[in-house]
Amino acid sequence: MPHLVLLYTRNLDAETDMAALCRALADTMLAARDEAGRPVFPPGGTRVLAYPAAHAAVADGSPPDGRDYAFVYLNLRMACGRSATVQREVGEALVATARAHFGNRFDERALGLTLQIDEGHEVFDAKLSSIHPLFAGR
Repeated sequence: MPHLVLLYTRNLDAETDMAALCRALADTMLAARDEAGRPVFPPGGTRVLAYPAAHAAVADGSPPDGRDYAFVYLNLRMACGRSATVQREVGEALVATARAHFGNRFDERALGLTLQIDEGHEVFDAKLSSIHPLFAGR
């Protein structure tokens, strides 16, 4: 954990580099610091995954420019323990990164973006990883 999952309308694949967006969002998460200057997220646990929706219906289906609406939903799931200030700052940074990635696309087409951050206590949490040890001591 943390895991940032993007669900998006498939029409964006032809218009933008989703892999580049994933990398930029991961880098934003890795750059985040708490009030004491410590990293907010562990490098070995940071994941950004993007999935195009196989099927979607967005709004009324009749955008003014005749193209299908486009939409991106970002959901960051993280464990408890970070302050409300850190949560807000991370959210603002992720939105700014996504906004910069899409550039003027918001002005050129009907495009929506939502970011939601969830935290909570897991009922069950199992982890197997040979990635975390690679970052030990960093």
